Order: sequence, then structure tokens, then C-alpha cells
Amino acid sequence: MNEETRDKLMGVSVATLATALFKRGLRNQVIQGVHPVGRKGRNMVGPAFTLRYMPAREDRNQLTEFRREDHPQRVAIETCPEGSVLVMDSRKQANAASAGDILITRLMVRGGAGVVTDGGFRDAAVIAELDIPAYHTRPSSPTNLTNNEAIAINEPIGCGDAPVFPGDIVVGDDDCVIVIPAHLAEEVADEAVEMTAYEDFVVEQVKAGQSIIGLYPRTRDEHLTAFEAWRKANGR
Repeated sequence: MNEETRDKLMGVSVATLATALFKRGLRNQVIQGVHPVGRKGRNMVGPAFTLRYMPAREDRNQLTEFRREDHPQRVAIETCPEGSVLVMDSRKQANAASAGDILITRLMVRGGAGVVTDGGFRDAAVIAELDIPAYHTRPSSPTNLTNNEAIAINEPIGCGDAPVFPGDIVVGDDDCVIVIPAHLAEEVADEAVEMTAYEDFVVEQVKAGQSIIGLYPRTRDEHLTAFEAWRKANGR
């Protein structure tokens, strides 16, 4: 993805991005129910690379499946491009794990920008200590073979009720994750940077005792004048 866009998205919140997408009529881009396995204090940003699970059928999902070199879960880990975010459609089921610490460690070593599942991770405490951002619903120990079969790589999926197309831009912060349609990424990033600057100004004003009426949202011209002076003083 465009490195300038990536840098901009590294400095804005998912909440701000959600508002920018809401203005464009997109209301369901936040992946529902997921949260950081361990907070990193920095954003996760990268194009989506997807893995889809389907309901497991018992005769197809024995432990011997993991011996297959073409097993889709393993192949996804080994082919997710550097700088991309692996997004898994686990059918919103956390009663079997989407992956564990060994696979996520491999993804990290290969340069993955992050990983998201609407299911759960096993070895979650270990994954929380890794440097790669990871998001799930809750810890889950049973193998994914228990009720899910990894079936398809890098096709459109649903993750936590959000539509995810390969190449869409995925952004996660210390709260949650949002998916930006690829064709909107640059303009949304630009707008989010502007929104963030004004919100930072507003926070300072509110902490100083200013009323939010007319300030947030801005409906009074005096606040625009004050904001422009604040921007100049703070290099924003």
C-alpha cells in the first residue's frame, strides 16, 4: 500500500476512521466483538489477506490434516505477504482456536503486519507478548479442527459482521479493528488526519474548561480561529 497513507493511518484512531466512513455511507466496517490479545500502543495497518473457515465435517478434520503441506491454514501463514494483515473468518466461533502461538510467531517472523480473527486464539497469553498485533474475541484452547475447516485463501469474507475484500486496508488500535475499502484508503486517511488534529485541539480546550457547545462539532467561527492559531503553534 501507499507508504504515505500507511503513515497517516498509523496516527489515527479506529473511532475517527469509523466517522469518516460513516460520512460516506459505510456503517458496518468495524469488526465486531474483537479486541487486542495484548495492547501494543501502536496501530496495526496493512492490506487484508484472508482465510475462511467453514463448519467442520468430522471425516475431513482429523489431526492428520495438519500433515498435509497444502493445508489452507498453514499455507495462509506461509503466503501472507509481508506488511499484510491476516484476517480470518472463523464464523464468530471461539469454542475452537483459529490459530496458536507457533503459527502467529511464524507470521510475525515473515513480516506480517498483524492478525485478526472473529474466533479465538490458543496460547493467547504467549501471543500477547509477541511483537505482532493480534485481535480475537477470547482465548480458546481446542484445535480449530474441532468445529472449523480452513477452506479458502484470499477471497472475500465476513469477519465479525464486517465485509472484508482482499487488499482492503485493515486498521487496528488499542480498542478494535476497522476495514477501509481499498479505493477509499487515501482520502479517508487524509480526512482522518484533519479530524484528529481538530479533536486534539478540542481535548485541550475541554480540559481547560471550554464548553463543547459550538466547539464539538464546530458551529461557531471563533473556535475555527482558535484552532488555526493552535495548529500553527503546534505544527499541526
